[in-house]
Amino acid sequence: MLSGDSSVARGQGGAFDQLLRRFSHYWTRIDILCPPAPDAHPRCIYGNVYIHPSPYRYASWQPYFIARYGRKLMRERDYALVVSHDYGVFLNGIGAWLLRKPYVSEIHHVEGYPHAVTFREKIYTFLAKRYIRWVSRRAAAIRVVNETEMPTLLRNLGVAPQKILVLPSQYLDLSVLRPIPEEPKPYDVLFVGRLVSNKGIFTILEALDLVKDSHRHVQLGIRGDGPLFEAVKEKIIELKLQLNVTFIPRADTPEALTRLYNQTFMLVCASTSEGGPRVTVEAMACGVPVISTPVGIMPDIIVTGQNGYLFSGDVYGLAARILILLEDESLRRDIGEAGRQSVQKFEASAMIEQYARGYHNLINTLKS
Repeated sequence: MLSGDSSVARGQGGAFDQLLRRFSHYWTRIDILCPPAPDAHPRCIYGNVYIHPSPYRYASWQPYFIARYGRKLMRERDYALVVSHDYGVFLNGIGAWLLRKPYVSEIHHVEGYPHAVTFREKIYTFLAKRYIRWVSRRAAAIRVVNETEMPTLLRNLGVAPQKILVLPSQYLDLSVLRPIPEEPKPYDVLFVGRLVSNKGIFTILEALDLVKDSHRHVQLGIRGDGPLFEAVKEKIIELKLQLNVTFIPRADTPEALTRLYNQTFMLVCASTSEGGPRVTVEAMACGVPVISTPVGIMPDIIVTGQNGYLFSGDVYGLAARILILLEDESLRRDIGEAGRQSVQKFEASAMIEQYARGYHNLINTLKS
């Protein structure tokens, strides 16, 4: 497995670690090659998962590390499959190709697709489209994690339908992610995510400004930080929303994040491009109504007006949907429960088993 996530090599928990804890049950051995990172060390976890961080200082050396160290591992044992997590400038994918072994390219998300809002995103979208055309002729399959957005892109780029492997990556611990009816709700609207260009945080603030015209005390909670943090604070001042917006401290555990989801009447995602988004599905598991742009897996789940709301990304459309939910407690309750029912299928153990079985089936197909 060629991963861009070095957190496990640093001894950190998190989503990747939790995935590996369950995923390891389906394999004799998993070797993971990941980029360099501070405090990253080779490790063995869960008895059969071996983590190999690159010893090279620069991430641009990753294809060389994968080819060199991957070939060493392949001389020691016969791997059934190589899996490459591909993104950015696709260094893992280049390394996977150099190994000359059947491999899967996992493309969860294309930065800037479907809507690029910065020059960087336009460049990354261009590179991704070139890479997809290239890898479609070389990889055994391309794994995507939603049923509409990414398969449509791949088909439009000429990828054969039989090479598109849909295996969702929403792994929810439903014993933790659940409604907490007694939790107080200090926030009318909640945003959870990094403060970066594709997350649409300024759209949310401008919509809140419109909502404030009729609901002067409306409250937005922002749980996130990032390069746009200062710009967001300036926008809040410009719109005179200082009394309407609260920055929320980091929620470091799944339990704390569950409490946060339960402290709002609705969660909003205004992203222009996404791989998941994970937070929307987690909020739905907690019975929280979600308003989202049609990015990532959202069009596969949400039926507007039944279990959530989709909007096109425009400020007025978002404001209108916020007002609908603010003013109708019964509707909020019904939408929240319908949303919760919609995401029960993403229970972690079942989804990770589906992920593993998908690769076992592919291996059997390649052998036949």
